[in-house]
Amino acid sequence: MKAVIVSGYFNPIHKGHLELFEISRGLGDMLIVIVNSDLQRFLKGSKEFQKEDERLQIVSAIKYVDWAMISVDQDKTQIASLKEVYAIYGETHELCFANGGDQNNDTIPEAEICRELYKAAKDKDFDFLDAPISGGQPGAESGKLTVMVGGDEKIFSKAKPIIDCYSQKVNLIGPSGSGQLTKMMNQMCIAGAVQGLSEAINFGINAGLDMDKVMDTISKGAAQSWQMENRYRSMTDNKFDFGFAVDWMRKDLAIVIEEAKRNGSPIPVTEIVDGYYAKVQEMGGNRWDNSSLIALLKKKK
Repeated sequence: MKAVIVSGYFNPIHKGHLELFEISRGLGDMLIVIVNSDLQRFLKGSKEFQKEDERLQIVSAIKYVDWAMISVDQDKTQIASLKEVYAIYGETHELCFANGGDQNNDTIPEAEICRELYKAAKDKDFDFLDAPISGGQPGAESGKLTVMVGGDEKIFSKAKPIIDCYSQKVNLIGPSGSGQLTKMMNQMCIAGAVQGLSEAINFGINAGLDMDKVMDTISKGAAQSWQMENRYRSMTDNKFDFGFAVDWMRKDLAIVIEEAKRNGSPIPVTEIVDGYYAKVQEMGGNRWDNSSLIALLKKKK
């Protein structure tokens, strides 16, 4: 017997979720759904449409769903919840975790954890992929996330139809843990891009330039980035009360720095930007969006 596991907020549930359930159920004999808790919704920073018990009741009533539970994790991952599912069904079912728990989740479970879970899965004769995402809430809502996967090609081929439901790009990078390592690279690139964009915008404001015209122009050239197109306006207006929090970014960068020490990679810019984020925290910006680095530059004026 194979049980497919999916997770999400379902806040509120929509057609894309139903399609995900239908496809996932078709890949196994049982569909298990982990519903993210109210705590996880709070950590994500999204608006509450329905409380966790209401979302669980709705998900449980859907015909494709055989069993559903509220996530027991105290962060934005599903690690503890997956262990609980395994404790209940691990001896009787081949388990396949089809997608991550937060569509706006840039949190990085350590690559080492994924390697450990992969080994445990193989020992129990079931499948495991690590598949972090990038693209934020806009990418999740439009079904255009980028997914970086680590694991076996055979298992990836089974999971890919589900991942395709909410992504515009998905690649199997390598063996288990490779997805998480790729996500670390993603966070390094974001850190550098946000700092560069912060300096450029602050420079332009001080020079008296029209930021809308500037960004409309340079975003079509070599300087283009997701951060430029999606964050320049809020950065210009000093609005940071949304998005991926500085606390989470620092947690991610701490994991990156630790992994870099382990594999002998110098990452001077990442370490410098991590220090800048620490200064934002000192300003009280723990829950500000990670684009708030520009606040340090404006503070010095």
